[in-house]
Amino acid sequence: MKTILSIDLGGTKVMIGEVTVEGQVLAHKKYPSVVTSQKKALETIKEALVDYQKTVGFIGEIQGMGVALVGRVNYQTGIWIEIHPELSEEIDVVQELQKIVSVPCFLANDVYCASLAELEHGFGNLTKNFVYLNIGTGIAARMVIEGQIIAGNHYDAGEIGHMVVDINSQIPCICGRYGCSEVLASGLGMSNRIKQLALDYPTSIFHREYQGDERVATEEIFDAYDQGDKLAQVVIDQALKTVAAVIMNLVRTCDPDGFVLGGGVVLNGWFLEKLQPYLSKKTNRFLSQGIAITTLDTRYITLIGCSILVQKGLVQFNV
Repeated sequence: MKTILSIDLGGTKVMIGEVTVEGQVLAHKKYPSVVTSQKKALETIKEALVDYQKTVGFIGEIQGMGVALVGRVNYQTGIWIEIHPELSEEIDVVQELQKIVSVPCFLANDVYCASLAELEHGFGNLTKNFVYLNIGTGIAARMVIEGQIIAGNHYDAGEIGHMVVDINSQIPCICGRYGCSEVLASGLGMSNRIKQLALDYPTSIFHREYQGDERVATEEIFDAYDQGDKLAQVVIDQALKTVAAVIMNLVRTCDPDGFVLGGGVVLNGWFLEKLQPYLSKKTNRFLSQGIAITTLDTRYITLIGCSILVQKGLVQFNV
C-alpha cells in the first residue's frame, strides 16, 4: 500500500501522520511545538519525526513526505522563508528532513495545504472557485480560482489577517499597521481585546487584571455573550463586523462562488449564525454556494492536504 508521510506544524502542536493516496489517515501522533524561531520549530519537527519512526512506525510504502508550515514557504524550492516578518530566517527544510526520512519531500504553508484538501475532497466538489477562510488562533485564507490556489509571487497571497478593516483603529498588528482583521477577530485577537478592555467593564465576568500570555478561551467569550455580558458583546460584535467586512471585500476582489470556513473559532457554527446579519445580500448575491463550515475532519485536514501536495509534487517534478 502506497502512503504519504504528512507533517503539520501549528502554533501549539506538531502532528505527524501517515495518509493513503485516497486521503485516509492511517495513524497519527501529536507533539508539542515551539515556534519562537524557525530553527527551534525545525528542531521540534525533527525530534518528533525521529520519535514517530520509533514509536508508531510506517504502515505502508512511504512515497514521499509533505510538510505544512506557518508563514511564508517557497513550495518550489523547499525553503521556509519566515514565520512572520519579525521571525525571518530562510531554512532548507527539505534537506534537513530528508536526512531523517530519505524520500521526496515537499512543503507549503499550512492554510495552503488545508485549501488543497478542500479542493480535492471538500468544497471543491461543489465549485472550483472559492475561498478557504481559516479563523483560529490567527486568520488566513487562500483563494481558489478555476481550480488553482493563488500563492502569490512572494508566497504571501491570502494573508488576509493583515487586511485593515478599521482605518481609525489604534490597535497595532505585528505587520506594522493598525486595525487588521487578525487583531480584532481571531481567537487570539478576541482574547487580547477582552484583556485590554476588562477593567473598563466592572460588571463583566472578565473584570480583572490578566498576566502575561494568559489566554481567554473563545468558548468562554461566546458563552458570556449569550449571557448578556457587555464586554463579550462589544468584542464579539467587533469581530463579527470584521469578518463580514473581510468576506465582502474578498467577494469584490476575487468573485468566488462561495466561502468555506475552518478553524476553531467557527467550527461549532455559533459564529457563522451570528455573522449573517452583518452580511450584505447585495454584495453576496453571486455566492451561489454560500458560506459554509468545512465538512472535512478538521483534526486531519492539513495532513490530508500534505498528502495531496506530495502527490502533485511527484507528478510535477517527475520524481
